[in-house]
Amino acid sequence: MASLRVQNLHLPAIGSTKSTRRRLNYCRAAINFPSNLSPKGAAAFQNLLPVIKLDELAQNQQYTVITEITKRKPLGSPKESRLLVAKLQTIAEAVADRVEMHDIIGRQRNNWNHLFLHSINSFALSASLMTGISASLPSHLLALKLSSMLLLSAAGGMMLIVNKIQPSQLAEEQRNATRLWKQLGRDIDQMLSKKSNLTKQDVNLAMDKVLALDKAYPLPLLPGMLEKFPEHVEPTCWWPKKQKKQNPTQVKQEICEGNGWSQELEEAMAGLKNVLKMKDESYYVELGKLVLGINKGLAVSGPVIAGLAAIATGLVDAPIGGSWAPVASVVGGALVAVLNTFEHGAQLGMIFEIFRNCPGLYQKIQEEIDHNLSEPEVELRENGEVFATRVALQLGRSVSELKDFAVFASPKCKVEDMKEFASKLF
Repeated sequence: MASLRVQNLHLPAIGSTKSTRRRLNYCRAAINFPSNLSPKGAAAFQNLLPVIKLDELAQNQQYTVITEITKRKPLGSPKESRLLVAKLQTIAEAVADRVEMHDIIGRQRNNWNHLFLHSINSFALSASLMTGISASLPSHLLALKLSSMLLLSAAGGMMLIVNKIQPSQLAEEQRNATRLWKQLGRDIDQMLSKKSNLTKQDVNLAMDKVLALDKAYPLPLLPGMLEKFPEHVEPTCWWPKKQKKQNPTQVKQEICEGNGWSQELEEAMAGLKNVLKMKDESYYVELGKLVLGINKGLAVSGPVIAGLAAIATGLVDAPIGGSWAPVASVVGGALVAVLNTFEHGAQLGMIFEIFRNCPGLYQKIQEEIDHNLSEPEVELRENGEVFATRVALQLGRSVSELKDFAVFASPKCKVEDMKEFASKLF
């Protein structure tokens, strides 16, 4: 009866690099056969013996690497696997519900902006018209004057409320939230399609993303609404912060290659990060401050002018009113309509929210670059080619264009040296 004997030979790997040292297991199989076989039968068995010729492995300096293929560790018991899937499905249902709620509330608050805009303008212009007509109808002066005062007072009060909540900005918040919740839902569906690779870290990360989005774009109006006139303009953060495993300044300086990464790609990403931070992000933050200042000035002046116009209307035909009271009332009502149209018709609140979301996107890309470059083991990073493609698409560029930012990888580079922005999309 023939038997199989396997001999393990432990040899150092050929062509190993300084960053990776491995030992490879070479197996030689031998067959033990009975000694009473004929010479012809023994020769037949010898032909079955597989032999690895080491001199052929190094021929033309091309090495054959024999590696052990290891499968990902299973999730443990089937009960634990079903539990993780059930948790992720629960999160997916909550995300789908959030998408519907933010979409409905976004449409509602967009309607608010249009309704308040036209209502306030109608009140102010009607009050101005009544004050002007009252001069030619002395018999109806009291009725027209009281009506004009009521309309201007109502317009001023409505402007106080509208300027506080900024409906156009509320609508933009909900539009952004709807888009981001849909994106999170797609990510969770992709994880559920790979149930065999699901881990506790995936479930925890999905939960952290849900909480971060809830904090960045709250549903309640009062209380819990985002501050519409913050003292400091900061980029919006809608993602959970990633913990850096190692400070980027302490990462070893040797070339890390593999998993789609190369020294050229690392330098391009480092330069892109500097341009995003020093040029793109700071530019939109400054624009946000400018729009916020204009919006704040209009938000204060509109109700004040409406109140002054209402007081002037009350002084029409009064001894101290003279001839200036009707003029102040009519001009004041018209000016209220102009200021309200410029503030809410131009949707300055929405523009400010856009200028706050753009640097938020750039900050997120910077954190992703930091997270990958701070990981010394390239196999634990996201695939370099996939990561570069995703970043290029987010910035409206091609992958080849990212290489142009390698010259800005040095921390000594100045913003004056950066001739163009990193993003072409916004």
